[in-house]
Amino acid sequence: MTASKLLSAVAVALMAVAGVAHAETYEGVHPLTSAASRADVASQAVVAAHSANPYATGANSGPARVFVSSVSRSDVRAEAVAAAHSDNPYADGASSGVAPLVASTVDRATVRAAARAAARGDALPL
Repeated sequence: MTASKLLSAVAVALMAVAGVAHAETYEGVHPLTSAASRADVASQAVVAAHSANPYATGANSGPARVFVSSVSRSDVRAEAVAAAHSDNPYADGASSGVAPLVASTVDRATVRAAARAAARGDALPL
C-alpha cells in the first residue's frame, strides 16, 4: 500500500513540474520606456499635488465663481413677484386653481327633476 501512495505522489510531482515548465512569464501590458529622469518625475508630482483638482465636483471643487449678471436687482425682483402672482403652468389636479365655468344647454329645473326621479327609483325620461 505504501508503494501505491509513493507512486501517486511521484506522478503528482511530475505533473506539477510539467505544468511549471510550460507556464508563461508575465511581461506586463506595456514595456517600460521612460525618457524622464526620477528627478523630473518627482518635480512634476510636486506640481500636480499642489495644483487644483480639475476633476473635483461639489464640495471638493472649492469656492464657487462669482456670477456677474447683466440684469439689475430690481428687475429680477419684479419678475419674481410677477411669477409668484401668476398661475402655475405646471399645476395639475387640486393645485391647478378654480375650474373654468362651463355653460350648459340643459335647464336647471330639468336636471333637478331627473335627479329626484333617479333618487326615487322612477324611470328616467328619455
